Amino acid sequence: MLKGHPKGLLAAALSNMGERFGYYIMNAVLVLFLCSKFGISDSTSALIYSVFYCGIYVLALVGGIIADRTRNYKGTIQAGLIVMALGYAALAIPITSTVTNASWLLPFTCVALFFIAFGNGLFKGNLQAMVGQLYDNFEAEEAKKGPEALKIAKDKRDSGFQIFYVFINIGGLVAPFVAPLLRGWWLKANGFIYNAGLPALCHQFIDNGGNLAADQMQNLTELANQATLNGSAVVDMAFCQNYLEVFNAGVHYSFIASVAAMILSLVIFLCTKKGLPEPAKKVAKEVEGYTQEEKLAMAKEIKQRMAALFAVLGICIFFWLSFHQNGQSLSLFARDFVKTDAIAPEIWQAVNPFFVIVLTPVIMWLFGRLSKKGKPVSTPRKIAIGMGITGVAYLFLMIFSISSGYPSGTDFRALPVAEASGMKIGWWVLILTYFFLTVAELFISPLGLSFVSKVAPKHMQGLCQGLWLGATAVGNLFIFVGPLMYNAWPIWKCWMVFLIVCIVAMSVMLGMVKWLEKVTKA
Repeated sequence: MLKGHPKGLLAAALSNMGERFGYYIMNAVLVLFLCSKFGISDSTSALIYSVFYCGIYVLALVGGIIADRTRNYKGTIQAGLIVMALGYAALAIPITSTVTNASWLLPFTCVALFFIAFGNGLFKGNLQAMVGQLYDNFEAEEAKKGPEALKIAKDKRDSGFQIFYVFINIGGLVAPFVAPLLRGWWLKANGFIYNAGLPALCHQFIDNGGNLAADQMQNLTELANQATLNGSAVVDMAFCQNYLEVFNAGVHYSFIASVAAMILSLVIFLCTKKGLPEPAKKVAKEVEGYTQEEKLAMAKEIKQRMAALFAVLGICIFFWLSFHQNGQSLSLFARDFVKTDAIAPEIWQAVNPFFVIVLTPVIMWLFGRLSKKGKPVSTPRKIAIGMGITGVAYLFLMIFSISSGYPSGTDFRALPVAEASGMKIGWWVLILTYFFLTVAELFISPLGLSFVSKVAPKHMQGLCQGLWLGATAVGNLFIFVGPLMYNAWPIWKCWMVFLIVCIVAMSVMLGMVKWLEKVTKA
């Protein structure tokens, strides 16, 4: 798979793999963890998640500017890994939320999330910029061998970013299993088992001073007995507080693995960074040789390239708004509507990276085959197709939810335990949904990175990768609307909104394809 690609690709991919492992542990549990730890609503938890996720990508723009101005990409990347490790270490402290400490504990958690977001901003975009620089250098070397060698080298860029993306998802595949395993181990050691619906009812019991409506009390008692290993549960204040403390402590311990992953990524990067490019040296030499006429021509070309970049970024905002429901409304759907007696909701986050790893070689082969037949598919066209495939995922969920007669998430959770259990579905619905979303992701995310590296001016590579991540931030800022719709309407309406968003974005992208193809080839 790596044959014919720059040598530094593997080093960059391995550095990113460890960081993604740590990140995906946190990503898999964040919305559900905030609800279970602090007793806040789905919508409040989703809003915190959205701001955090937006911050990751907004701060990537800041990280890109810092690296471009200092010309110290490697130092910026190293600093990012250290800052992230500090944030995960803060999250790993198992402090139980109480009435007396909630006023500072939730802000403390948000500060830890800020450290993770800022460190990610220093790390993520700049490492991607270095991968783009690897291919700039590779193409320059191959150009010396002739036009045919240059053409082959340019064809390697898309597949190179797809390989880079595979390594990201190896870490993401393993990570979602860590939190449920540690939480399950800690629960069992204290005489409990996992139950997705119990933490919310425990918080309601505590917040209401032990007074619940009869139907809620019945649900709490049934779930408490199901979650207790040794005999029947005595449902009182002590039980609820104990279950929540044990439940959340297990999740806190999983963040220790995130700290270890950051350290591993840092070690890999320090050991391999000599093989990665030094953009500062290259750009400094090139700037010295520019004439005034060349500078004017470059300015015109830069405007065209940046216009094309912003056009694609605008479309991708809507992809990330739809795709990143995997950590929002789709996580809530897994918690509420999918049977979790054997598989915890967080583990479904592993389905997406699994499909990325399995399907990437297939898609690379397909694109390579079409290219050899003289029918290459341009990067902009691939992105448009990806938006359409995202729509297919939500079309499937919409049809399934209508046929099943599903109410809103709020109404479903209020049903008696026995009735709700009878309406829950098997794993296949989420598997099929994530299959479509993953295929769409492979048409958009790694190829979007490749597109940015093609159109980005060489002295603005960190900034342009930051802009790509900034567009992702805008999409992520609004992902909290998914849980709002999910809990307010029959859930098929929630899926319909995302279907419409995808269809409109695909149509606009198809309308710009010829112009974007022209700019890319320039």
